[in-house]
Amino acid sequence: MISLELAHRLKAAGVEWRPAAGDHFHVPDRDLEETVFVVSDMVVQVLELPSQQRYFAFNGTTEWALDSIEQEEVVWLPREDQLRTLLGSAFVTLEGIPGGFAVTVRHEGREERHVDLAAETAYARALLSLLA
Repeated sequence: MISLELAHRLKAAGVEWRPAAGDHFHVPDRDLEETVFVVSDMVVQVLELPSQQRYFAFNGTTEWALDSIEQEEVVWLPREDQLRTLLGSAFVTLEGIPGGFAVTVRHEGREERHVDLAAETAYARALLSLLA
């Protein structure tokens, strides 16, 4: 999973998210810095109003009182496959290298290589470079 700091950077860069079951997210500024939630119809359900605004409804028992929260208030932590999809046609390769992974993307007519310990983090860094 990518770091919360990197997830915040992706959100600030304008990465859009259509929540689905299995997605991970964080609720900042609620004394839950270490808590990551998973969208699930049994626990955290996505509700969409006719206005297209989305809310996360917390069903059942939780350790703190929160009935629902707007999507704009949470931070998505995309998985490796989701990050790769977001790269779209700019994605060239993912390769394992000693000590980590390298993601190569095509950006502004040239190839860029982004290296990190984890593949999903290398994907996220590559995506940020495309959005900069």
